[in-house]
Amino acid sequence: MNTVFIIGIFLSFFLQFLLLAKKDKSVADKILAVWMFIFGVHLFSYYIYSLGYWEVYPHLVGITNPFPLLHGPMLYLYVLFSLRSDRRFTRIDVLHFAPFVLSYVYLSRFYLFYTTEQKAMIDRGELDDYSGFMTLSLIAFFVSGFTYTILSYRLLGRHQSMINENFAFRESINLNWLRYFIWGIGIIFAGAITVEILRDGLDIDFGFNPDLILYSLIILFILFLGFFGIRHQDVFTGGYVNEERIVESRTAGEYSRSGLKEEDALKYHRRLTELMKSSKPYLEPKLTLSTLAGELDISPNHLSQVINQYEGKNFFDFVNGYRVEEFMQRVADPANRNFSILAIAFDSGFNSKSSFNEVFKKITGKTPSNYMSLVRGESGNNRL
Repeated sequence: MNTVFIIGIFLSFFLQFLLLAKKDKSVADKILAVWMFIFGVHLFSYYIYSLGYWEVYPHLVGITNPFPLLHGPMLYLYVLFSLRSDRRFTRIDVLHFAPFVLSYVYLSRFYLFYTTEQKAMIDRGELDDYSGFMTLSLIAFFVSGFTYTILSYRLLGRHQSMINENFAFRESINLNWLRYFIWGIGIIFAGAITVEILRDGLDIDFGFNPDLILYSLIILFILFLGFFGIRHQDVFTGGYVNEERIVESRTAGEYSRSGLKEEDALKYHRRLTELMKSSKPYLEPKLTLSTLAGELDISPNHLSQVINQYEGKNFFDFVNGYRVEEFMQRVADPANRNFSILAIAFDSGFNSKSSFNEVFKKITGKTPSNYMSLVRGESGNNRL
C-alpha cells in the first residue's frame, strides 16, 4: 500500500509541474495546479500518519486537518473556470475558502501553545478539548462536499445549454469528461461521509482500514483529472466564435423583454427559412450561431430568439434537423447508393459519427443503418 501512496504523491506534484509548465496557461490550469499541490500535501500527510510519524513527532498532529474543506471549493472553481476561461478571479471567489482559513485561525492556539504531549493526548482521544470542533469540521466537510458537487453539476448543465444555443456541432466541445469528473468526486465525498458515519458515528468495525480504499480512489481520480485537465481547452478560446457574441440561453419571459418586435421577428424567421433552403448553410460542419447571424445581418441574440420562439428548438437541434433531412434526401437518391452511411452523413454537414448517430436517433427514432435498410430495401448491416 505504501507504493500506492508514493505513486499518488508523485503524480500530484508531477502533474502540478506539468500544468505550470503548460504554454498559455489558463486560470483553470493554475487552479488545477494548486489543487494538485493540495492533493499531494494531503496524501503525504495521511501517508506519514499511516506510518506512525504522528506518534513519533506529535507536533505534526492536525497540521492538515482543515484540508478537506478545500476540495469542494477547488472543484467548483475549477469547473467554473474550465467552462469559461474569459472569466476573471474575483474577491467573491476567495470567500469560498473562508471556512478553511477560519479553521486554521481557530486551531492556531492548538498549533502554537499546546505541548507535544498535549497534542499526542488529543490524538489518542485522552483529551477532548477539540472534540466539538472536530465534529463541526466533519459536518462542514459533508455540507461542503455535497453543496459544491451539486453547484458544479448545475454549472455544467447551464454551460451545455449555452453550447446548444451557439454551436451546431459538439466535436471539441465534449464535456463528458467533466461530467464524469464531477460524479467521481461526488462518489468520493459520499464514500468518505458513509465511512465516517458508520465507523465513528455507529462504531462499526470494518475489519480493515476503509481509508486506504478511499485514498486509492483519490489517486485514480488524480490521474484522471490530471490527464484530461492538461488536454482541456475551453471551446470559447478555440477560435470558433468571438466571446462577445456568445448568446446565453434565456426563458420565454426574458425574450418578452428583448425589444424585438413581432413583425421584425416574423421577417427574420422568414429570411432564416429561405436561407436554410436556398444556401444550405447547415452543410458547414463548424456552423455557429454568430456565423449564421452574420449571413442574415441580424444579431445573434435576435436569431437565437427567433429560432427558440418560432421553431421551438435551440440552435443545435434546429441546424441538425436540417442535416438529418439532407441525409434522408441523399439516401433516397439512387446516385448515392454506393456511398457509405458515414460518407453521406459527412456530406450532409455532420463531422462526427457519434454525434450523427445520436442526433439521427433522437429525431427519427431509428438508427441510421435501420433507416437506410428500410429506404433501400436492404437487409443486414450497412457500411459506415
